[in-house]
Amino acid sequence: MTILRILIATLLTAAAWADTFVVLPFANVSKNAQNITWVGESISETLRETLSAGGVIALDRDERDEAFKQLGIRQNVLLTRASIIKIAGALDADQVVYGEFELIPPPATTSSGTRGSLRASAHVLDLKHMHQGPEFSELGALEDLAALQMRLGWRTLQFVLGPNAPKEADFFSSHTPVRLDAIENYIRGLLTANKDQKLRFLSQASHIEPTFSQPIFRLGMLYYEQQDFRTASDWFAKVRPIDAHYRESVFLLGVCRYSLGDYAAAQTSFEQLAKDVPLASVINNIGVCQAKRNLPDAVATIEQAIEADAADPAMHFNAGFVLWKQSQFDKAATHLREALERDSADTEAKQLLERCEKKNGPRPRERVEIQERLKTEYEEAAYLQLKSVLQSNGKF
Repeated sequence: MTILRILIATLLTAAAWADTFVVLPFANVSKNAQNITWVGESISETLRETLSAGGVIALDRDERDEAFKQLGIRQNVLLTRASIIKIAGALDADQVVYGEFELIPPPATTSSGTRGSLRASAHVLDLKHMHQGPEFSELGALEDLAALQMRLGWRTLQFVLGPNAPKEADFFSSHTPVRLDAIENYIRGLLTANKDQKLRFLSQASHIEPTFSQPIFRLGMLYYEQQDFRTASDWFAKVRPIDAHYRESVFLLGVCRYSLGDYAAAQTSFEQLAKDVPLASVINNIGVCQAKRNLPDAVATIEQAIEADAADPAMHFNAGFVLWKQSQFDKAATHLREALERDSADTEAKQLLERCEKKNGPRPRERVEIQERLKTEYEEAAYLQLKSVLQSNGKF
């Protein structure tokens, strides 16, 4: 776990952080009003996910939408520069990607069956230096929306990452075109607040394009939120490695497997993720799975997580709990006191500490209601920031 020590040292010494991006919904500037607002959201979501998959810190659309709501700014309209800056400021974003699109109807005499041509333009605004970046424009048939927005995403990613961007041929070979009706169903599923409609739209998108990762991930999230962990795990397992949500899917797959009592499979998921993203929460979860399986490395693994994030009371609790079950009362008490210093209202830690002080371990056939604490929130933004700093310094 040398990488953890490097990350901690960088956190303490780095003077600069990686930029945070927010991608705004693209505005519909078509002359003829049509029910195509979803297109602007599709372009925005594609650019955001392209940046995220490339290791760029791009804020989630839910955070973005909340900022619009709090500021009372309408979405999917052409925004003034002042509004763009206000939204970015509310989100603490350093860079903004925004744009507009126009649907050009086909000539009345055409018989090609096309729904028209789409012109989309993306802009990048650097708020740290108040510098307007380049504009990227693409033109193509609406039916070719998938290819058009991926070209726009590639050009944006190339500008942001420069020489660190993937090779163009590699990028496009890993992003196969998706049918327009699958994209429309997926975006409509994102936009609706009605859970039944959301399920219907996302399921239809996945049925049309069975390898379309974005609706697959969202379906996993729908079932996960309903605590249907078996169905959720089936969906999370289908998310492809190139998808922006892949790492989160692996994490949540581990949580689902743990919730289903398959601790070995859960451990495998968390170990797979730790190779790429050695977050303290992920390492903690490996240790918790080891503890459930009565493996001897459990405490050492949890203590590695503590080394990465000593402020987290749950990890101290986990170490104390496992040590208590092993009747290592003094060591357990040390961790439990650390947990209580960080959360004085933790009644379970108090209960275990009292038993440690009395040298009172688990009794034969005692049913212990207290359980190890699994981390269920996946947050990798800080890790990506540190990784970016390390890469810029040639240390990663």
